[in-house]
Amino acid sequence: MKLFSQILVLGLVAEGALASSWFSKAAYNKWHETELERWLSDNNVPYPTPADRKDLENLVKDNWQSKISTPYNEWDSARLTSFLKSKGVETKDTAATNTDGLIAQVKNYWYETEDKAEAAWGDVTSWIFDSWTDSQLKAFADKHGIPVPQPRKRDTLIQKLRANYETISKKAGETAAYPGNWLYETWSESDLKEFLDEHGIPAPQPTTRDKLIASVRRNARVAGLKMNEATASASKSAAAAAQTLSDKLLDSWSDSQIKEWADKNNIKVPQGSKRNELLAIARKHRAQLTGDNASYSAKSAASQASASGASGFGAATSNVASQGAQATNYASAKADAAFDSAIGA
Repeated sequence: MKLFSQILVLGLVAEGALASSWFSKAAYNKWHETELERWLSDNNVPYPTPADRKDLENLVKDNWQSKISTPYNEWDSARLTSFLKSKGVETKDTAATNTDGLIAQVKNYWYETEDKAEAAWGDVTSWIFDSWTDSQLKAFADKHGIPVPQPRKRDTLIQKLRANYETISKKAGETAAYPGNWLYETWSESDLKEFLDEHGIPAPQPTTRDKLIASVRRNARVAGLKMNEATASASKSAAAAAQTLSDKLLDSWSDSQIKEWADKNNIKVPQGSKRNELLAIARKHRAQLTGDNASYSAKSAASQASASGASGFGAATSNVASQGAQATNYASAKADAAFDSAIGA
């Protein structure tokens, strides 16, 4: 009995140590009091004023999971169903009334685990700019004297802003872990409203600039996650479309066109190669169908083809352009749908 008691005590001590360790690692433990108050205000959690730091920290802790780690636990069945549909998950009519079951499904398709959400808030620079437009990124860089790389690429620009983020906040005498309104100084009220509108987030009523910023700030993390997911999905779709289109283009070429294309691109073709071998060689080097070499594909091969061959070649290149545009429109529509159906107020 004594041994059992000792084991029980040790277990409780270990559990307490783990809880204490998690609490000490929480991102908000290092926040300034103004950041704690800002987070509570942004998430509509009432807090006493004045309040000591420990009270504010405990309030954030009590609401952290429901607001940050598992926000979907507070969703109604309609919103849960909408999210699942955006993920391609069909729900039965009877399931719509089973909120607990829907929540369990949403958890399986959520963008990140609770641990990743916690880690993300430990360093906001890793994602804070992800949902900004290119013009907003450039305006922020210009305001703070950050040289914009040329040619300007979105990823490179974001990296530059991340590298200078802490320095900018310190120079301005502002907090950076849960940033204040200073971060959105270059955003007009139209920018703020457009962000909310594009992501399906109702603007607060009555509306003020401070309330608009609070709503943008509160939803920025999830907006960035959705944007990254939509971009990855669009890239995957575009890559699949490109492969399909290049196959169709190659299939439309005659043997002589494939050989000439290979010669122009310094690709060795064994003498006496049969058509299936020529196609295999061409597909192996399909990357060279793009860029400058693509212009050769459209001009040189077409001009030397026979009447029937030229017709087939032209049809293939026309089909490439048409389906490429469709793939682009599909990717864009898919990204918009992901935002509209999944992000809420």
